[in-house]
Amino acid sequence: MRHRWIIAPDQTEGAKRLARRLGVNPLLARCLANRGLCDLESASEFLHPRLRSLRDPFELPDLQKAARRLWTARARGEPIVIFGDYDVDGITATAILYTALSALGWRVEWYLPRRLEEGYGLTREAVANCLDRSPARILLAVDCGSTAVETIRWLQEREVETIVLDHHQISNPPPPAHAVVNPQRRAGENPPAPGIELCSAGLAFKLVHGLLKEGRAAGVRQAWEYDLKPLLDLVALGSVADMVPLVRENRIFVANGLRLLNNGGRPGLRILGEVAQVSKPIRSYEIAFQVAPRLNAAGRLEDASEAFQLLLVEDSDRARALAENLDQKNRERQALERDIAEEAAGSIRKRFDPKRDYAIVEGSPGWHIGVVGIVASRILQEFYRPTVILGGEGAELRGSGRSVEGFDLAAALRRCDDLLIRHGGHAMAAGVTVRPENLTALRERLNRIARQTLRPELLLPPLRLDLAVGLSELTVESVRELERLHPIGQGNPPVQLLVPRLRLARPPTRIGRDQQHLKFFVTDGREVREVIWWGGALQGREPSGLFDIACAPQVNEFNGRVSVQLRLLDWRPARR
Repeated sequence: MRHRWIIAPDQTEGAKRLARRLGVNPLLARCLANRGLCDLESASEFLHPRLRSLRDPFELPDLQKAARRLWTARARGEPIVIFGDYDVDGITATAILYTALSALGWRVEWYLPRRLEEGYGLTREAVANCLDRSPARILLAVDCGSTAVETIRWLQEREVETIVLDHHQISNPPPPAHAVVNPQRRAGENPPAPGIELCSAGLAFKLVHGLLKEGRAAGVRQAWEYDLKPLLDLVALGSVADMVPLVRENRIFVANGLRLLNNGGRPGLRILGEVAQVSKPIRSYEIAFQVAPRLNAAGRLEDASEAFQLLLVEDSDRARALAENLDQKNRERQALERDIAEEAAGSIRKRFDPKRDYAIVEGSPGWHIGVVGIVASRILQEFYRPTVILGGEGAELRGSGRSVEGFDLAAALRRCDDLLIRHGGHAMAAGVTVRPENLTALRERLNRIARQTLRPELLLPPLRLDLAVGLSELTVESVRELERLHPIGQGNPPVQLLVPRLRLARPPTRIGRDQQHLKFFVTDGREVREVIWWGGALQGREPSGLFDIACAPQVNEFNGRVSVQLRLLDWRPARR
């Protein structure tokens, strides 16, 4: 076993009711019930993610207050600047608001900070540069600002009001903004507070929805005429790229946004798909691994403005030039990331002790700060420890952290506040700035906090399995019906199953160009199914005797033959 297997409790009776009342296959019904969708209403809403199921935007903290202030600004002709962030969530949220506010009659400009020169978030330097370029009476901070207490006070002194629209954790005391539209203000409520799962692109859509409600109540003609639906492709991009859970409203946003992306959509995204040879149909996977990296590449290496412009461009020639440039930047990003990841992993391996090291902090002045977040994710995959990777040059190292289940990285960094220049983020990801001389102390402090927090078994990656099944339940028809769980992603992963007490029906054979993969057949004594194990030839130990497998089922079509294939995730000797 390479993972910690976690099998969902079987909701047998609930699954039977769903299968009967929804008319779905028992396998799909069991998956729905075991994912907590036991009642008819929630399961039906999940299978049919309709826009009419969206919650009232005014349930979000301060959203109505923000909407009213923005309508006042429009009436007075007050200029507004949207200050965004340079990742896909920040770019798409900025594009949603800029598109809607421009169309509805606001005087509005936009600004995306430069990662290398201005750092992360609502820094005073970036805000000063923003106001020099776009003087405004209201600054709308998007995907940032929840911890920017000093910067927002500085803006108050200059008679610039701030509205924060963000989903990251909030400082204590909170920033003194006119409105702080952030679901984290109601975190910890049970049942979950409305909007707690949203990223900033989702919040931007909700704010526009709230603006339309206020405008319609006031009799504004444009508010009745404006159509929100064409913004949903941007919401889908931001939601998938920011890895928010694809449940509740996020599921509605992404399901409907993907329809737009697959039906032509905006010219920039269509041409980016052509340049990058994005697979069709576009689903969550294609956004996460083909579209989002290219949109992110500009902000990681230089300036996110090209990605922003691509989202809004109408001219096809201009769109192609932008798309080709982003594709080239993505190749440069990949090369940088590969070199830094190899250097960082090599350094860590030399001294890593799994019994002692519960957190990893690694940094070098030569590492490009635009890719350290991706490197942190790769290091976490290898070592499965909370990881902070830093780079930059001069008197500061800047970087990104990624965490594991059970370790709140943002809270841990607050306990390291005396060692840090800046920090912010949420439980699973954070940004941090530190002086080079404090790097060792930060590593030791985070390790101490992690040892106090994480039990040893939590340092084995979890493998969540929906249910245990027999081979006879895995038919072409039942596996195909699992497609109704799409869009899949964070919080709604692909179906993963436990199939117990199997034997080899045929011995494994090596496949692939480098013979690194294994294919074999398993049987429970009655049924036989094909298994593919990517990278299995490199693992050193093949299944034998009586064993259980953890697998992802899929329908395989080859040479006109349609069959169920099981992609192996892990295996273990069968328990007696």
